[in-house]
Amino acid sequence: MVFSGINSIGFMGCGNMAQAIIKGLIDNKVVPAQKIYVSNRSPGKPLKLHDQYGVNIAKSNEELVESSQVVVLSMKPQDLLAAIDPLGGIFTEKQIVISLAAGIKLSTLKKHLPLLRWIRLMPNTPTLIGQGLVGYFTDQPDSYLDTLVEDFFKPLGQTTKVKDEDQFESFMVACSSGVGFVYELMIYWQDWMIEYGFDEDVAKNLTLETFLGASLLAKNSANLNLDELQSRVASKKGVTEAGLQSMRDSEIERSLRVAFEKAGLRNQEMAKLLK
Repeated sequence: MVFSGINSIGFMGCGNMAQAIIKGLIDNKVVPAQKIYVSNRSPGKPLKLHDQYGVNIAKSNEELVESSQVVVLSMKPQDLLAAIDPLGGIFTEKQIVISLAAGIKLSTLKKHLPLLRWIRLMPNTPTLIGQGLVGYFTDQPDSYLDTLVEDFFKPLGQTTKVKDEDQFESFMVACSSGVGFVYELMIYWQDWMIEYGFDEDVAKNLTLETFLGASLLAKNSANLNLDELQSRVASKKGVTEAGLQSMRDSEIERSLRVAFEKAGLRNQEMAKLLK
């Protein structure tokens, strides 16, 4: 069923995230394929989406904007402003624009395209399997926009509205970039097991199941916080406690915090460049 009041959506840029969203919209019958429009700098990805789902290929960004009530800006951040600047006279005040770009604040977006209803939105890559996190921010009280985000993006995972752009950017670092940080830890796990003679495939599977099992146990133990769950694994003067103490002595927490802050600083640098 098409979202109430919205009968068309366009994706300017057809990268992995746009493809995941399109798949979620179609598979969950939020928007039918014939009401979805796509455009891209190169033709390969739109053709693939058309062949796979039957979406419409817009001949230009101008045609996409004219055909869509909701426009999702899903190109690379460094390409976004140059792409939307020529379109100022085509957008109408009734249209809603969703930006997936890191590093471009709403104030910058509104400077280039004023008078529109804007949403900044950041999905993480597990949206590809419907297990993602989707953070979003609007700078105006508008329950309609909240409902639109919930209806469009709930099929991809869990949606979270943040209170301001500082919180939006912390969400992006922790939950979007954070997926990459978790993979880094998984690589360490896997490599250590390989050193002790496990086949690579076995080491990978055991690593994945360890992280998955720990996450599911924590999720299913709503009455326990993470410290309490950890204490149930680490008996006094035991094997786990010895390893944990070594991690603390090595200041693993500090290293992770620095990684988060470095990612945040890079986002700020991009924001200064992309104005």
